[in-house]
Amino acid sequence: MRQRLIIVSALLVAFVAVGYAAIQVAHLRRPTLMPVQASLAPTEAAYLGVYEDGSPPSIAPVVGFGHVVGSMPNIVGWFAGWAQPFNLAFAQQTAAHKCIPFVQIDPTYASVAGIAAGDYDAYLQSYADTVREFGKSVIIGFGHEMNAPWYSWGYGHVPAATFVAAWRHIVTLFRAQGADNVTWLWTVNQDRSNTGPISDWWPGAQYVTWVGIDGYYFGPDDDFSTVFAPTIHEVRALTNRPILLSETAIGPASGQFAKIADLFAGMRTYRTLGLVWFDKDQDSGLYHQDWRIEGDQPAEAAFRLGMSALTLVKS
Repeated sequence: MRQRLIIVSALLVAFVAVGYAAIQVAHLRRPTLMPVQASLAPTEAAYLGVYEDGSPPSIAPVVGFGHVVGSMPNIVGWFAGWAQPFNLAFAQQTAAHKCIPFVQIDPTYASVAGIAAGDYDAYLQSYADTVREFGKSVIIGFGHEMNAPWYSWGYGHVPAATFVAAWRHIVTLFRAQGADNVTWLWTVNQDRSNTGPISDWWPGAQYVTWVGIDGYYFGPDDDFSTVFAPTIHEVRALTNRPILLSETAIGPASGQFAKIADLFAGMRTYRTLGLVWFDKDQDSGLYHQDWRIEGDQPAEAAFRLGMSALTLVKS
C-alpha cells in the first residue's frame, strides 16, 4: 500500500536487545503491580479516529480536523518504531481532549523471533509500565498489516507462526505487568491479490480485543463492497470480535465527495465500531494520494453528513 518508514537506528535496537540487562534487574526488584482496568465500549458507529502530520507531538492538527468535520475525534492514532517508549506526554494531551491514544508499534529493525523469545522483554516491560501508569484506555497494535508483503515483519518476510508467537508474548507480558487498560487491536490489510491468508496470522480471540482492517479507496471502481466487505467476511469466519476500520481514506482519484457517503454507509451496514481517517498528503500516484479532506468543500460537507450518523463515545 505504502511504505511508512519510521527512522530508528539499528544501533538503538541492538541496545534494546542486549543492553537492557540492568533495567531487567530493576524490574525484578519492583513490587507486584496492581492492574489498571480501563476498557472501551464495543459500541457500533461510536468511534472516529484520525492520523495527522504533526500529531504527535501536538494535538493541534487533530483539533483542526475536528473543526472541519464538525466533531472532535475520539481516537488519535500514530505509528511508533521499535525501541521508542510510550509517548506519555502526547497521550496526556489526547486524554485532556477526551480522546483515546492509539499507537501502532512496529518492529522496525527488530527480530520478530527475538520478540517471541523474550529478547526485548525489558523494553516491553518498561513500555507496559508507562501505559499502566497512564491509567486510561489505550489502543495498541503490533506489526500492522502483517498479512501484506511491504513491511519487514509481514507476509513473505516472517513466518506467520513466528509473528503469532510474538503477538501472544507481547499481550501476555503486558497483562503480567498489570497493563489491563490496553485494547489490543490486531490489524490486517484489506485482502488483495498480493496478501496472505489472514487466518494464518490470527493469534486467537483471547489475545485480541478488536480487529482492525486497513483499506483505501484508490480509484473510481473502489467502494465498500470491494475494499472492506470481502475482508470483513474473512474476519467473521475467524472471530466475532468487534471490527474497526483502523486506517482508511478516499483519494481524489476515487472521487471523495460521492465515496465518503459510501464509506459511512458501509460502516453502518457492516456494524463496525467506526473508522480512523488517514488525513495526510502523501507522494503523488495512485497509491500515495492527498488523502486530506480539508479545503475540499464538497468532501468536507459529505464527511460532516456521514458524521451525523455517529454517536461518539468519549474516553
